[in-house]
Amino acid sequence: MSVRTRFAPSPTGMLHIGGARTALFSYLFARRHGGKFLLRIEDTDRERSTPEAIRVILEGLAWLGLSWDEEPVYQSRRAARHLEIAERLLAEGKAYRCYCTKEELEAMREEQRRRGEKPRYNGRCRHREDHPEDRPFVIRFKAPLAGETVVNDLVLGRVSFANAELDDLILVRSDGTPTYNLAVVVDDHDMGITHVIRGADHLSNTPRQIQIYEALGWQVPAFAHIPLILGPDGAKMSKRHGATAITEYREQGYLPEAIVNFLARLGWSHGDQETFTMEELEQLFDLGSVGKANARFDPKKLDWLAGWHMRRADDARLAELVKPFLARIGVDEAALARGPELVALMPLLKERAKTLVELAELAKPFYRAPEDYDEKAVKKHLRGAAWELLARFVQEAEALKDWNAEALHALIRRICEEAGAGMGKLAQPIRILLTGRAVSPPIDATLALIGREESLRRLRAGMRRLQS
Repeated sequence: MSVRTRFAPSPTGMLHIGGARTALFSYLFARRHGGKFLLRIEDTDRERSTPEAIRVILEGLAWLGLSWDEEPVYQSRRAARHLEIAERLLAEGKAYRCYCTKEELEAMREEQRRRGEKPRYNGRCRHREDHPEDRPFVIRFKAPLAGETVVNDLVLGRVSFANAELDDLILVRSDGTPTYNLAVVVDDHDMGITHVIRGADHLSNTPRQIQIYEALGWQVPAFAHIPLILGPDGAKMSKRHGATAITEYREQGYLPEAIVNFLARLGWSHGDQETFTMEELEQLFDLGSVGKANARFDPKKLDWLAGWHMRRADDARLAELVKPFLARIGVDEAALARGPELVALMPLLKERAKTLVELAELAKPFYRAPEDYDEKAVKKHLRGAAWELLARFVQEAEALKDWNAEALHALIRRICEEAGAGMGKLAQPIRILLTGRAVSPPIDATLALIGREESLRRLRAGMRRLQS
């Protein structure tokens, strides 16, 4: 059997963390088994499904590297096929027309509540033989009345549902539109889906869908229901826990491979290994290693993984990715052209960054002089003998034959040794005047990359400004 999985988002909002993880697990399972990963857009909610939402979902999946293998299927374009199957069930006596009004249904439920029973449809029209032409109707599925429906779930194990608890669900609404449970079964069958991997919040739909498969004589796919993602406090994920949409993480500058690694570890494990590339995940992912318990979102782990992937990222790729983030903080193409090659900075900066936002902030001083200085750093480092050390450095650096990291390091060390001071007594003041803050890559490399003319200009300007 060739494995075929699918991701079936409803484009009524953004691609959120839970949906992205479901898509990832479906993608990885297909890749692990040499199968196909398909995409279905469940856009039957005409009012809330928008082209913009569809675009955002497709962009989010592409950003994560989850490429689908065939053209996306749009559920809204398949209504005729869904209705065809509903008519077949009617013709075979496996579904029926229900003419109950809203008022009759509410009275039915109220009576059940009064008796302490679970409100549900009682099958009033199940054996009705008349078909009033002037009354609207829905088409209901004729569900089994006895026994149980079993879901042999690849994650949760055996889950059974008493058929007596499952009423006759609506297949087609009174306006002639198919319902979710019918459309999903028909679409998954027609797409040849062998494994349905989805969130555990869909588990209650599964026995109903299995019953429809069996009524039609179709092969029931394997089901795997992934436990939910909770916030760090154990509550349902929400905006108060931070970003929930994948596009927000992109805007915050996380690398997609870090998000993929993080999502994979939300509920799945492979021994004690924490860090994975996409290639490793495609080789190792196994539904049998998905836990049954709900996963917890851990922002600290996300940032740790983000730093790990940043340090291993290709320098040329990082240089391109960081440009839009530099533009946000005022470093345009003209500024980049005046400064050092951006790719040359990456080995120095990526060790200190978790996101492209942080990388851009670290790179900014190499292209723009500081507009202000860290007040605490100035008070701590720019006092007393620091001014004399700075003046001497500026004077000797101007005449330095070779402007490179080695020569600059040697100059700073010699000046400090002759003054009986530690190298930090000069290195930190230089760093503050060059970048505005007390943290940067090694000062000799920073000076070398900024260049002689711009470095000395910043040092002189900073000394004049702060001494005055």
